Amino acid sequence: MEQIPNLYIGTSGWSYRWPEVLYPPELKSADRLAFYANEFNATEINNSFYHFTMPKTIEKWLSTTPSYFKFAPKLHQEITHNRKFEDIEAPLDKFMASYSLMGERLGPVLVQIAGSFRFNRPVAEDFYRTLRAKYPKQTFALEARHTSWFTDESLDLLRDYEITTVMASAGKRFPGIEVTTTNTAYLRLHGDERMYSSAYSDEKLERYAYMVKDWLEDDMEVWVFFNNTILGNAVLDARKLKDLIRNL
Repeated sequence: MEQIPNLYIGTSGWSYRWPEVLYPPELKSADRLAFYANEFNATEINNSFYHFTMPKTIEKWLSTTPSYFKFAPKLHQEITHNRKFEDIEAPLDKFMASYSLMGERLGPVLVQIAGSFRFNRPVAEDFYRTLRAKYPKQTFALEARHTSWFTDESLDLLRDYEITTVMASAGKRFPGIEVTTTNTAYLRLHGDERMYSSAYSDEKLERYAYMVKDWLEDDMEVWVFFNNTILGNAVLDARKLKDLIRNL
């Protein structure tokens, strides 16, 4: 599978049935990641939002995927939803202790926050400062779901601390913004009309393909994850987007 430099495309997780879309019906669930990695070079990890990942699980994932394959884990909800960025050093260190074992194969850490969580500069800046002090070289990508995070003040703060914006497509469910704040672009596509299920039109995929091409030409690292996983459209759309980018 030929890789496009600096481009990582995949789906939000891999542990879905998808019998006719990706996996053979007889494939065991334990073998899905290795099979998935034959077609895609990256994946998001969703269960890291709900559970702290054991080091032995990390080691298994690394051993069953190629050396170029990378992972983008979602930061634990204790940090993002329960504590809302405050007093987070202990759970942050617990989370990163496992994922740091991935070394070069660790992609961006996805920081997804709730739609009810509004921008508060002192809270946000203290959180960003903690991330940078503890993990200065790690890429963190913020997926905000309230418009208060899309102001110039908030975006400038992200730039100051080199935190990447997630450009999310979530139909009419959540607001989004198409702005990059670092040399990393992160597209998260939840579904065109219905969250987690709707496929994207060819026209919209073509638009994303041109966006990706422009970012790559600007020497940016680009991550694209499809989260319209329920019916398997994430796999189909990811395939289409890869083909479109290759043919531009």
